[in-house]
Amino acid sequence: MEQTRQGKAGRKPRRKRIKADTYDFGLFFVVLTLVLFGVVMIFSASYYDTMSSQGDMFYYLKRQGVWAILGTIGMVVAMNVPYQLWKKLSFPLYMISNFLLMILPVIGKNAKGQVRWIQLGPLQFQPSEFTKIAVILYLSCYVLNHRKELGNLKGFAKAAGILAIPVVLIAMSNFSSALLLLLVGTTILFIASPKIWYFVAGIGALIPFAAIMVILPQFRYRLTRITTWLDPWSDLQGSGYQTVQSLYAVASGGLFGLGLGQSRQKTFIPEAHNDIIFAIICEELGLVGAALVIILFAVVVWRGIRIAMNARDNYGMLVATGITSVIAFQSLINIGVVTNTIPNTGQPLPFISYGGTALLVAMGMMGILLNISKYPKDMKNTE
Repeated sequence: MEQTRQGKAGRKPRRKRIKADTYDFGLFFVVLTLVLFGVVMIFSASYYDTMSSQGDMFYYLKRQGVWAILGTIGMVVAMNVPYQLWKKLSFPLYMISNFLLMILPVIGKNAKGQVRWIQLGPLQFQPSEFTKIAVILYLSCYVLNHRKELGNLKGFAKAAGILAIPVVLIAMSNFSSALLLLLVGTTILFIASPKIWYFVAGIGALIPFAAIMVILPQFRYRLTRITTWLDPWSDLQGSGYQTVQSLYAVASGGLFGLGLGQSRQKTFIPEAHNDIIFAIICEELGLVGAALVIILFAVVVWRGIRIAMNARDNYGMLVATGITSVIAFQSLINIGVVTNTIPNTGQPLPFISYGGTALLVAMGMMGILLNISKYPKDMKNTE
């Protein structure tokens, strides 16, 4: 009897089964909050300009509202697609994205001196946005299938080459998006690489490439951005204009801001509803409002890291890491530009800045991340 009691007392309680249909609904609602907030801020930042330019103060509000609805539908659909399916489709998606980048200079639409868009009838999209998720999906798949090869320099170079091809293609027309993709890809390689010095050597090899992309005459404007970052007041009416106006907006917001829709700098900042929208947030909602936005992004990144750590397999972990790093790096770059912490480079604020392609891709990636959260490590445990 005593042995029986001891056996029962010493028996470890079984862990409860975690249902396979348990999504991270906290992340889901935070993303929707950011999207809805973005729609409101886009209207607030643009209505004054569109009244005169478009004759419709709701012009950008209606367009972004449609993209927000489509993005929400896409996110819900992606939530219910098993993420392992993307592993099978990753190579075709990667090849399609590279093909689109290669034909972009030929068939792309020229806007403000840059060819970044492909137009198909009334629709237009940025291939660089589509490339983000394609690279994350395929690079994660490749490094898992060639884990042993990553242990030697040749194998690591092959994996780095998969990242380098789209990065170089994007850099020809959009250096900031190429930089973002490079940061995301190197994060995946850093986690997957068994030898850190290969990773460090690869980063060092990129320095000459970055120098060429700045020094060449056709890319000299990038060097101007660095000098303007160091002293934006040296050219108030030229290269430093946007930065200075953004800083005025951030400074005039104070603690609680001027009030929603009351921004004064939106009449001076070019396309205030786009990449510089965080400056309008600071001006209208103040330090408190800006801090709340940053906290929401921090929650997205935190939940993404948790999902990556609890993913059922290494593929889910790497994909979740890549998706989370996109949001983290892109948010940091955008806020850094607005506050002049880093040189000016065009990166939208995820979920908030105006742009259909960027919003659809970002919400689609969140759908994939939410699907990964549906399958945690211990979902197989039984009671």
